[in-house]
Amino acid sequence: MTDTVLVTYGTTNGATAEIAEAVVDVLRKDGLTAEALPARSVTDVARYDAVVVGGGLYAGRWHKDARRFVRRHRAVLAERPVWFFSSGPLDASASERDIPPVRGVRRAMIRLDVRDHVTFGGCLEEGAKGRIAGMILRSGKGGDFRDFGVIEAWAQDIAVALKSA
Repeated sequence: MTDTVLVTYGTTNGATAEIAEAVVDVLRKDGLTAEALPARSVTDVARYDAVVVGGGLYAGRWHKDARRFVRRHRAVLAERPVWFFSSGPLDASASERDIPPVRGVRRAMIRLDVRDHVTFGGCLEEGAKGRIAGMILRSGKGGDFRDFGVIEAWAQDIAVALKSA
């Protein structure tokens, strides 16, 4: 059984961190040891048996901290079970259909033999940092499109896979 799981993420305004925390909560309820950490703060991946990496999507790219994490730790990640998630669409599309990973994430998935990837709806609310975020909010396109039931079900699948390993 694999029981120590890192759930790491790249986020600008915190919505992806909240998804990571929801994943950790499910893994812990299933008896696994799990922690959520910002990707930029992780220096050692070797002590984890499995890794979940999440990144907010910005202009068709994964958050830079998630990209850098995968590059920096790719040798260790290649030796462990790894899952990816993206957070981004500011509409109901992620609830209506499967959204494939963006090109850079897809390439990393192939290199690392990632077990699964899912794109969850994003969240952009008043007070978000960034010029583009401000423009999106002023255009009326913000909101919270995360479906925590779907997030928790995905995390449960990870727990089952790890416990049967």
